Amino acid sequence: MQTRFKKNAKIFDIVITAVGGTLSVGVMLYAVYYFGLSEAWPELVLNLFYIACLAMIWMYFFNRLDSQRFNYWCSISVGITVLLRDILFAPPLAYYALHLVCFMLSVLLLCMLTFFYARKNWQSYTKRNLWAICVVDILIASLYNLDIYLEPINEYTNYLMTEIWIRPTITYGLVACFVTEAEE
Repeated sequence: MQTRFKKNAKIFDIVITAVGGTLSVGVMLYAVYYFGLSEAWPELVLNLFYIACLAMIWMYFFNRLDSQRFNYWCSISVGITVLLRDILFAPPLAYYALHLVCFMLSVLLLCMLTFFYARKNWQSYTKRNLWAICVVDILIASLYNLDIYLEPINEYTNYLMTEIWIRPTITYGLVACFVTEAEE
């Protein structure tokens, strides 16, 4: 099979994203099985979007999906997960200020993704703007991680630590692909 990328560094970026995302999604599917569907159904819904993103990353990597469709549908899938997990059904956090900062960053991330696709020539988006999408997602995950350390540890803690880093991992892979398109 012919791969889209020729540079080893770019291949490594995409493969590490796909492997890390797949392992994380696998852990979360196990958590849905372990805790039961009645308790963990929101994670199953989010995992469907994550699985769709991972499948599109692999299809894009092996030239089975063109750039326009890949960028559009992956951005939509990531945007839906931001809307569901961080805005509409935001988890209760230990401190209201932390919740407010996470909420504002999530709205910013959603606006950045929307602005990215509101442009007619999305390939002209700069590398700095693309990496800003990833950095904002990593900041959100870091703040959720901080909240987990501030709250008492329970049986959900290990799964929450995995779940909050799935989307930044996928976002890193998407941005790595977007940067490649911006360079061409």
